[in-house]
Amino acid sequence: MEITDLNGCPIEITDLEEAIKITAQYKDYKQEGKNLSNFNERQKAYWTDMHEKLTAIKSRLNNTLKF
Repeated sequence: MEITDLNGCPIEITDLEEAIKITAQYKDYKQEGKNLSNFNERQKAYWTDMHEKLTAIKSRLNNTLKF
């Protein structure tokens, strides 16, 4: 399956469960340093967006499979 990231780039997802695990971890990572707060905010926004999109796909798939 393919999703579009926050920058408008297509991302191919081959393992939805693994992608959800990875994005859950990445959205909480931070670089330390005085000049990195803007970078950290952009990274958190990117990975949070990816995680939300992936979990929404999983939810839709689970709802579809229930019928």
